[in-house]
Amino acid sequence: MPDTSVAGVSRPRITPLDVLRLLSEIVAVASLALWGFLAWPLPWSIAFGLGAPILAILVWAVFVSPRAMLRVHPFVRALVELLIFVSATLALWALELPWAGLVVGLFCVVVGVLVGRRDRR
Repeated sequence: MPDTSVAGVSRPRITPLDVLRLLSEIVAVASLALWGFLAWPLPWSIAFGLGAPILAILVWAVFVSPRAMLRVHPFVRALVELLIFVSATLALWALELPWAGLVVGLFCVVVGVLVGRRDRR
């Protein structure tokens, strides 16, 4: 296998915590999409089913992503991330899936806290 590394360029290490973070974000966005498609009647279900996850992805991209458009204080970043996770939890509760909402909320918050602690080092 040929060596394709370039001198002076390092690849970011992907850790299991990074995979869990991606999984938590996918679960949160999927929960919002599920809520949008199932909680509203047909003409609105398409708007909310597509709009809620798109809005969450845009907010995440602007404030929380590793390559965020706006660099904000870590407290604001954590608050925005928590807002997205709480929205996903409440969306599942609104679908009368309270245990799923609690599991998703707890998983997302624990992963967010672990990532935040790692990033503060």
